[in-house]
Amino acid sequence: MTETTPAVDLDEAEAEVDLPEIGDRTRYDALMQVIRNRVTVRKFAPGFVVPEVHYDLILEAARHAPSGANAQPWQFVVVRDGEVKQKIADYFVAEQRFRAKAKMKFPTPDYRGLATAPGFIVVCSDMRWVNAFPVLRDGSDLDRMYRENAERILLQSVAAATMSAHLAAAALGYNVWWVTAIGQEQAQTDMRPLLGIPDEISVLDIFLFGPPAAKPYKRWRRPLEEIRHVDGYDPQFFMSDEELDDWIKTRRHRVMFKDASKID
Repeated sequence: MTETTPAVDLDEAEAEVDLPEIGDRTRYDALMQVIRNRVTVRKFAPGFVVPEVHYDLILEAARHAPSGANAQPWQFVVVRDGEVKQKIADYFVAEQRFRAKAKMKFPTPDYRGLATAPGFIVVCSDMRWVNAFPVLRDGSDLDRMYRENAERILLQSVAAATMSAHLAAAALGYNVWWVTAIGQEQAQTDMRPLLGIPDEISVLDIFLFGPPAAKPYKRWRRPLEEIRHVDGYDPQFFMSDEELDDWIKTRRHRVMFKDASKID
């Protein structure tokens, strides 16, 4: 028989919910101050040591993120060892060079900053958690459709936790860097042994934080009127294949970095 006893004391769980009066902007304004100042840097000030309590504060924020089926399918590996940081950085620098040789025409960031990032957290998940979401588990075409959606649920869940960690770090005064280019099989093969990560566990991204080596800057954001649709999708904001290709060719490099001639 399925256990139906709640995992928490409901009276205590209800008492923990503390929201402001609807419309009170006090907390919203404080939150937006943090969100606007969650700024990416790719080179950190050397020699800074992150207090252990800051890791705990950041991961405490991450663990309160929403997730599908409340599965909380995330694990976080704090990396303090400078030699391990350097080896992970070496992989990304090699990836950076490969992209250049492969002529991907992608303005790849300078990954050397990974080696000296004071705060270094590897974000992982066990993809078997997709079975906690709606799937049939019978190998059918319908099951494959549901499994694809379950994978999206898992990735969205982990991304929510990572974003919560970013905001917590920004609230503590840190600049951050969200490294996502690790989906390739070779990245998994190279990184798992460095951190003793089992083969069943996927490395999904790396979260770096610390004081910046140079003055940070705020990147471009689309204006609200270009992303807000009411009672249906506004077709004026739909991009054809040609328009999207043109944006990638002429605009992408200008919105990714402060100066198109300098890849930070």
